[in-house]
Amino acid sequence: MAVYDYAQSFTGLLQQKYAKELCSDALAQSNQQVKFLNAQTIKLPRITVSGYKDHTRTPGFNSGSLSNDWEPKKLTHDRDIEFFVDPMDIDETNLTLSVANIQNAFETEQAIPEKDSYRFSKLHAELTNYGGRIDTTVINAAIFLEQFDAEMALMDEASVPEEGRILYVTPTMNKIVKEAEGLQRVLTVNTPSTINRKVHSLDDVKIRMVPSARMKTKYDFTDGCVAAEDAKQINWILIHPSCVVARDKYSYIKLFTPGTDSRTADGYLYQNRCYGDLFLLERKVEGCSMNIQGDTVSEKNPSSESDPGNTDDPVE
Repeated sequence: MAVYDYAQSFTGLLQQKYAKELCSDALAQSNQQVKFLNAQTIKLPRITVSGYKDHTRTPGFNSGSLSNDWEPKKLTHDRDIEFFVDPMDIDETNLTLSVANIQNAFETEQAIPEKDSYRFSKLHAELTNYGGRIDTTVINAAIFLEQFDAEMALMDEASVPEEGRILYVTPTMNKIVKEAEGLQRVLTVNTPSTINRKVHSLDDVKIRMVPSARMKTKYDFTDGCVAAEDAKQINWILIHPSCVVARDKYSYIKLFTPGTDSRTADGYLYQNRCYGDLFLLERKVEGCSMNIQGDTVSEKNPSSESDPGNTDDPVE
């Protein structure tokens, strides 16, 4: 009878899966200096400094002002699950591999899609709360570059770093990007019969395609993760990862063998818990914007209603 802790054993495996299959992984790589205050709270830095003053060429320097406070944020996305596994379904001579198969299936089918869905929907909620840029213009191939350039210019004016920006798009929006008017392309021919038409980046902005099911404005997390009835489609998110803090505070993966306690009986009990959240930095809100589904067709772009390249609902 034993209890096996796999949180550490599968760390490398999970990191590889997240890097490959988790679309929002880049958001968790920024602002690593942000620390936890306690078990539930993360502290976001808010530093304000004054500017230069004229030097008088006399002994001493001008005094400036410096404030360094912290904005506490409470983590809220605390999730867990357990599965009873019949002993006949586990090869006791290769227990670790059997658990790895369970873990792989759970991460691929449930955990990873939910993590993306939560982060993107939370980003929409944070943008809404801080009055960030959420556009509802219908985007088609005729106006994509115009809209993209407008958002890029606003980020440039706000001194958002040019290097490192990411454009998250749905498959439908990715199709529009490839068909965008005015977009210059260089086609790569690998063999006489293969042509690569993928658009990997635009003006040094990395393009990352996300399944549309993971890009909704709101989800119901009662049982798994499903889009809420009043959810809207997020078509794109233009972001610099430095404007967010995304953390997984706690990870717990254990397997209880038969007879470990009264609940396991003659079977195995697999338990998994993950605790984390995402926050938008209030003073860096200009580093993120998104285009979402609206309620009506915009007069600015009425022709998009009949655009065959736009399969999303008409938006404003």
